Amino acid sequence: MSHPRTASIPSWLRPVLRPLLDPYRRYHHARLIHAARIAVGLLVSMLLTSGLNLPHGEWASVTMLIVIGGLQHHGNIRKKSVERAYGTLIGAGLGLFVVVQQGYLEMPLLTYTLMSVMCGFFAYHAIGKGGYTALLSAITLFIVAGHGVNPISDGLWRTVDILIGIVLALAFSFALPLYAVFSWRFNLARGLRDCAKVYGRISHGQAVTADEHIKLTASLNAVMLQLRSLLPSVSKEVRISMVELDAIQGQFRMCLSLLEILANIRPANPDAATRAILDADYRQNRRRLLGMARALQTGSGEHLKRSFEALALPAGAPGELTGYLLMSQRLSLTLEDLQARLAKTSRKWNL
Repeated sequence: MSHPRTASIPSWLRPVLRPLLDPYRRYHHARLIHAARIAVGLLVSMLLTSGLNLPHGEWASVTMLIVIGGLQHHGNIRKKSVERAYGTLIGAGLGLFVVVQQGYLEMPLLTYTLMSVMCGFFAYHAIGKGGYTALLSAITLFIVAGHGVNPISDGLWRTVDILIGIVLALAFSFALPLYAVFSWRFNLARGLRDCAKVYGRISHGQAVTADEHIKLTASLNAVMLQLRSLLPSVSKEVRISMVELDAIQGQFRMCLSLLEILANIRPANPDAATRAILDADYRQNRRRLLGMARALQTGSGEHLKRSFEALALPAGAPGELTGYLLMSQRLSLTLEDLQARLAKTSRKWNL
């Protein structure tokens, strides 16, 4: 599927830019891209403020680090950068007010009291929603005003530097954005592949108490928690409702639960006929798991269009086998629903 953002790039330029445009490569080199983006942004900030000979130009670089230094995913940046920008602007405005009143009244005790009360107000709001905006407002207040005795010209120049830092931070936040949906896609793909491995161990009678099996299940639980934390950012980035993302997360969680049940009720020492039934069920569910993983990793929707025939329970099957096959069929239905939901939303998550 060709995304509009890449369709406008000339065909001769795409091979050169492919390492930067390919979502999978950007996901694997996310920390390097983030570091390079910050380094280039700081270089531009220093060259700009030094070239214009702006007093206190270092605060532009400090502001840029504060705004986007610790933010990676684009879904977070769009929200957090605005919150942090508000914090710096509020703090800068109050800092200028403190400097002006100190210049007119020349009452240091009043200035210290005002600053303390303002910071107490910010501290009250720093615990809870929007807390970082409040905290950053207090920090910027001291950056601009010092202890209230800074010259008004210093306060104005520091405010200008802060505004420059905010503008540069917002500009560089859109350079090679690292979308949370990339992490969501590729972590879910890895989780589905690990599900196939766990299912293979169960189906082939390998010990579920072995270290390899325990490591795989621990990795799957970690992936599930990581996916959960990404959902709000993914929803903002690609405009998939949280209800739909929660449903996908729920199907993945159900898959893990069913694999755990299958590991505990698998038939012991099955005969050849039973083995053939189990293998047929396993092969079908494994193909579905790997197909979804490939679709998420490559962006190819063809893997999500495959249909599978439901396997019927053999007549007269022993109770132990019947219970296992019923859970295996429930796993198949869960994967079918997950596949349908991924296919339904693929045009949005396939950046």
